[in-house]
Amino acid sequence: MLVMPAIDLKGGKCVRLYQGDMGTAKVYSDCPEETALRWQSLGARMIHVVDLDGAMAGEPRNLGAISRILEALDVPIELGGGIRSEEVVEDYLQLGVSKVILGTAAYQNRDLLRRVCKLFPGRVAVGIDAKNGFVAVQGWQEVTDLRAMDLARELEEAGANHIIYTDINRDGALTGPNLDATGQLAEAVGIPVVLSGGMHSHEDLRAAARLEGKGVRGLILGRSIYEGTIDLARAIQEVQREGDAL
Repeated sequence: MLVMPAIDLKGGKCVRLYQGDMGTAKVYSDCPEETALRWQSLGARMIHVVDLDGAMAGEPRNLGAISRILEALDVPIELGGGIRSEEVVEDYLQLGVSKVILGTAAYQNRDLLRRVCKLFPGRVAVGIDAKNGFVAVQGWQEVTDLRAMDLARELEEAGANHIIYTDINRDGALTGPNLDATGQLAEAVGIPVVLSGGMHSHEDLRAAARLEGKGVRGLILGRSIYEGTIDLARAIQEVQREGDAL
């Protein structure tokens, strides 16, 4: 199972939110590339980066910080937030991003998803952000009437490389992940699923690792590693194996 530390960008800084609320942003670093290097030094094999401003605006907003992270790192990054056109997908991949993550665009435009998955096989992931089981879009501001499980099946058919499933109610709350919903979604599709939101303790890590057999092949750590409730190096040692999970 791949352990991915998260770097969320707002105004060029590394921040964390509570349940996706931009008004709750807590700044952890003015230099995101230094944070990325720290996570790499502790054994991270991939970094999960989100352009929060881009997610709200519908277009890239933190290109400078993203470029500096890419220049600093030896390990790959996956990147989401405001990626809503073929041109932006191509620009990011050419810049050096390993995998791009579509969120709102995947929900609104399946033709775009199919097209970029075909053009860039294995390099397009999709984020499903859910509130009470229903998909949320536009930077989590709009909750739709589409169930996360139904969207996951459509995304697999469209060619997504993997799905990042975030329970918004758990995100940044340090209350433990939604293991039941994540496991059920992973069993419903044949592509890897990454768990995101709510990780708090090493006990949570061990519980999440038991979902590997259901198809959960990765997990994202955010506030827990910034606040120190989970030690990243120990987490990687405990649950990450050799080989490519995604």
